[in-house]
Amino acid sequence: MFKQVSRAGLVLLAVAGLAACNPGATPSPSPSAPTSAGASPSASPGTPSPDTETTAAAPSPSAAPLTTGPGQGNAELAIMVKSSENGPPANFTLVCQNGVPAAESQHPNAGTACTALKGNAAILGPAPRATDQVCTQQYGGPQQATVSGVVDGKPVEASFSLSDGCEIAAWNAAKDVLGSNAGAV
Repeated sequence: MFKQVSRAGLVLLAVAGLAACNPGATPSPSPSAPTSAGASPSASPGTPSPDTETTAAAPSPSAAPLTTGPGQGNAELAIMVKSSENGPPANFTLVCQNGVPAAESQHPNAGTACTALKGNAAILGPAPRATDQVCTQQYGGPQQATVSGVVDGKPVEASFSLSDGCEIAAWNAAKDVLGSNAGAV
């Protein structure tokens, strides 16, 4: 009798331990486990507990993010690139209409920049970095850039640096928009 009670207790502990390792899962009762007659489930099946941690990032309270993929290719941007912390900034204006640079663009390679924005408007508005994202700790240089304006009717405020692997990847994705002397690695 003691062995049967002990075995049932071990089964319940094992199920509880597995549930603790996977907080989103709801343990299913063991066929030999006793259930109390008045017990009611705390949540409906498939509904996570309010205490369950999520891995999805919270949405930004700012404007809607730019969509990934081909865009309309319309942009009005002010771009500032600094090659060093104390160096003078290089300032560009980029105006695109349907992926084609407008006459008022003062960008070293406006055609390539407008094509890049039409191909993927989100290169200037990458998703916020997850708090648990691992980035290589490498230094790409002192360069910094800021881009502000509007792309396909949505506001853009982006900063770029080369401080770690994730920042370098974002810089390289936007290098055509940042300009030919942007110092991309």
